[in-house]
Amino acid sequence: MANIQPAAQKYRKVQKGRIRGIAKRGNRLAFGDFGIQSLDRGALHAAELEAARVAITRHLNRRGKVWMRVFPHKPVTKKPAETRMGRGKGGVEFYVAVIKPGVILFEIGGVTTAAAREALALADAKLGFRCRFISREALERF
Repeated sequence: MANIQPAAQKYRKVQKGRIRGIAKRGNRLAFGDFGIQSLDRGALHAAELEAARVAITRHLNRRGKVWMRVFPHKPVTKKPAETRMGRGKGGVEFYVAVIKPGVILFEIGGVTTAAAREALALADAKLGFRCRFISREALERF
């Protein structure tokens, strides 16, 4: 499985920070007809994101088009086990995408509603927080 990570960064290590508020951008369908929207906040690991993407593309048998709307930009560091305090910050272990409620994670276009719903349900099972299925036609009704 390919490890998703940024090609280059300005700073190698970042502080933990907090995830507050709701998504002000990235919260509408922009490319496809169907999508999966987060309902919780958290850090989405690069491995989870890749597993969800693979689940979608395998279920659709390379029909339609898939857009991944989030990317793991934030490095997470860890110190080795049984290490004493001090000695600085640990090395970068993996990357995460910071997810706020309302952000669109994946979009699908060019497939039927049933196929999209099944594919995104498989992706939802791979993710660490609650998500919901959204479609362009359902949003246009309101």
